[in-house]
Amino acid sequence: MTTATAAPPAASATATVRGLLACGVAAGPLFVGLTLVQAATREGFDPVVHPLSLLSLSDLGWIQIANFIVSGLLALAGAVGLRRSLGGGPAATWGPRLFGLYGIALVWGGVFVADPAFGYPAGTPDGAPAEQSWHSILHAFAAPGAGLTLLVACFVFARRFRSERRTAWRAVCYIVPALYLALTAVTFAAADYRWMLTGGALIWLWASAVTLQQLRASR
Repeated sequence: MTTATAAPPAASATATVRGLLACGVAAGPLFVGLTLVQAATREGFDPVVHPLSLLSLSDLGWIQIANFIVSGLLALAGAVGLRRSLGGGPAATWGPRLFGLYGIALVWGGVFVADPAFGYPAGTPDGAPAEQSWHSILHAFAAPGAGLTLLVACFVFARRFRSERRTAWRAVCYIVPALYLALTAVTFAAADYRWMLTGGALIWLWASAVTLQQLRASR
């Protein structure tokens, strides 16, 4: 008789960690890519005046709701992978925790949906709603929650890259939050939500890039 040979526990564990990290890598590109496609193709949606949260509305709103939730779960899986692979040193504890909070914020944004506003979906009065529903109030915590946790994560990982003498990565960890804050400020000054989407995409993709470099290091 031939007996199947089980993979060594260490190799199996490593494969699991890589799988978790791969999930984290996919989170940012999935969320950004699917959001951009919807913003460009959704009838009646104007990315200048409509925040991306409004994509969760209308008959096709389920796509963005799923995008929030699936991307958030992927980010959470990536955070677990980071916790298991970073070992010790700077960012080993708080880096994964912050990435996990970012994932929770994305799931939160999908579970609690914003109210119709600014003429979207079609037939909605222009401007913000006179009163917000309870789920719209809760949804409002998602964007700042994701943004702030990743802002802090940038500086946490900058300490790690400093200890590893990885100058380029450390510089990126300072440049990304500066650009994110600047683009957010421009959004309100120019009354154009495309700048906020650009800033969000930048920091979400940064999170995926950090996870990707850890995935490569684990091989």
